[in-house]
Amino acid sequence: MKIAIYYGTETGNAEMLAEDIATELEDAHETSVADLAETAPEALKAAELNVIVCSSYDDGDFPASAKPFVEKLNDESPDLSGVRFAVFGLGDSEYEATYGFGSMKLADLLVACGATTLGERIVHDAAGDDLPEDLALPWLAGILETA
Repeated sequence: MKIAIYYGTETGNAEMLAEDIATELEDAHETSVADLAETAPEALKAAELNVIVCSSYDDGDFPASAKPFVEKLNDESPDLSGVRFAVFGLGDSEYEATYGFGSMKLADLLVACGATTLGERIVHDAAGDDLPEDLALPWLAGILETA
C-alpha cells in the first residue's frame, strides 16, 4: 500500500515519530515522509492512506510547520473526496482545556474538505510515561487492518 506520512511540528517530536512510523512500515509498504509546511493539500490524493502526526502548540494552536497547510485548507477549501487519512496527535495534558486541539482541528478541516477519517484519533500525552511510538505503532496496526 502507498502510505504518505506527514507531520506538523514545533519542536521536532512529530517529525521523529513520523520517521519512526515510516521505518516500521517500509518493509511491507511504499512510504514517504513530508513536512506539512511543504505539502499542498492536493498531494494527499496520491497515497492510498495518509498518516498525519500533528502536535499542539501553546494554547491548542497548530504547530508552526502545520500552519501553511492549514492556511491552504482554509483559503482554498480543496476537494479532498477520496482522500483517506488517520491522525495521531501529540499533546500535553497539563494544558487540560486545549489538550490535543492541534490534531483535532486539523482532522476536522480535512473532513470539511471531503476527506475520510480512518480509525480513531489518538493523542500521546507528553505528561505521561509512554513513548509516542508505544501508542502510535499499535494504533497504526489497527488502522491498517481496516484500510
